[in-house]
Amino acid sequence: MPSTCTAPVRQTLLSILALGALLATAAPVSAQGIGIGARVAWVTSDTDLDVDSVRFVGGQVRMLSQRVGLEVSIDRHSESFDLLNQQITETPIQASLLLRLGGGRVSPFLLGGPGWYRRSVQSIDGPDVSVNTTEFGWHAGGGLEIRAGRHFGIHGDYRYTFLDFGDDDEEEDAGFIRGLLPGHRGSMWTVGATVYF
Repeated sequence: MPSTCTAPVRQTLLSILALGALLATAAPVSAQGIGIGARVAWVTSDTDLDVDSVRFVGGQVRMLSQRVGLEVSIDRHSESFDLLNQQITETPIQASLLLRLGGGRVSPFLLGGPGWYRRSVQSIDGPDVSVNTTEFGWHAGGGLEIRAGRHFGIHGDYRYTFLDFGDDDEEEDAGFIRGLLPGHRGSMWTVGATVYF
C-alpha cells in the first residue's frame, strides 16, 4: 500500500479484505454466494441550491452469507460543457459492509463503509489538459433486496455519502441532523440487479 494511506484507511481496507476472505471460504448454503451485477444511481449534493440529481451507471460485486456481506461498487458519470471547453468525469468507488436483517426472499439490509470519489476534468478541444482529484469519505445507509430465485436478486438502497465523523469544527447550532451526520455532503439512491453463482 502506498505510504500516503492514513492508518484508519489502511485498517479499514485490511478489515474489508479479512471479511472477504472469510466469506469466500465459508461453506455454501442457499442464502449466500458471490454475485456480479449492474446498477443505476442518482446522486444529490447536500447544498442549499436547487440542483437536480445526477445519474450514474455502474456495477457491483457482492459476496454474501446468511447475515453479512461485502459489496464493492464502481459508478461513472461524464458530462461535457462546451462553453467551458471541459469534460467532467466522476467515478465513485465504494466498499460496503452489508448487514442483512432477514434471511428470506425479501431481505432488508444496512450498509456502510469507505468510498473513494475520483473526479477528472479534461479539455475538449485544444491542448490536452486534465486535472484529476480523489477524495475519501464514509457512507452509510440501508436498502432492500428481493431474491427472484437462488441466482438472481434485485436491490434498492439509499446511502448518505461523505460522512466525516471526526469533524470537531461543527457549529453548535448546526441542527439535529447535522449533529448526527457531520460532514454529510450528499445522498445516493441506487437500484440494481445481481446474478449470483
